[in-house]
Amino acid sequence: MLKGHIHSIETFGTVDGPGIRFVLFMQGCLLRCQYCHNPDTWGLNEGYEMTVEKVLDEIEPYIIYYRSSGGGITVSGGEPTLQYPFVTELFKAVKQRWNLHTTLDCNGYSEPEKISELLDYTDLVLLDLKHINDEKHIELTGKSNERTLKTARWLSDHNRKMWIRHVYVPGIHDHEADLMALGQYIRTLDGVEKFEILPYHQMGIYKWEQLGLMYPLKGVPSPSSDQITRAYQLIGEV
Repeated sequence: MLKGHIHSIETFGTVDGPGIRFVLFMQGCLLRCQYCHNPDTWGLNEGYEMTVEKVLDEIEPYIIYYRSSGGGITVSGGEPTLQYPFVTELFKAVKQRWNLHTTLDCNGYSEPEKISELLDYTDLVLLDLKHINDEKHIELTGKSNERTLKTARWLSDHNRKMWIRHVYVPGIHDHEADLMALGQYIRTLDGVEKFEILPYHQMGIYKWEQLGLMYPLKGVPSPSSDQITRAYQLIGEV
């Protein structure tokens, strides 16, 4: 029986897609973002195991809230596409049983052709674009942004709906040329319903300390409202 490695569950999520949502956080991620507030999700075979049926049992008591609010289920992480066979079966079951709205919150690192069946059962993709500059992306996450940009292009070419999200860290994301390039790139994509800047915060530092890891952004402040406003202005209408 197919099982997924789960980090945690949130039953009344309001920021990971439209409406009120059941949010399933999967275990495992290949990126090592310097600002990650959940480094405890990195391990691929950690967390606890659940079957698709068990997840459905967790969703069922709250169906009325998800339907009435125009919400549904969001699978996040970690990086959920690392467990794409499980997430595919889950989304398929959610569609067959309740026809709920499905959202995939991912970093785009998996090859879109590999997860095409999962994307067939996905109504919305929340795509985290960490940095538009590849060298800075590698420094920030340990990986190139090539796969993320390829996924964005695939979603655009296949008429898929997406929200693009971009964490803003002072000193890393405030260069004018990068912000303008980000806006220019996003404007080449079809299907982008929403663009969000997520201000960096330090709420995950204690998890790094608990895991015995050195936090790379120690002392970096959260951005001011003026910095966020400037970033939106430089990125422009998308």
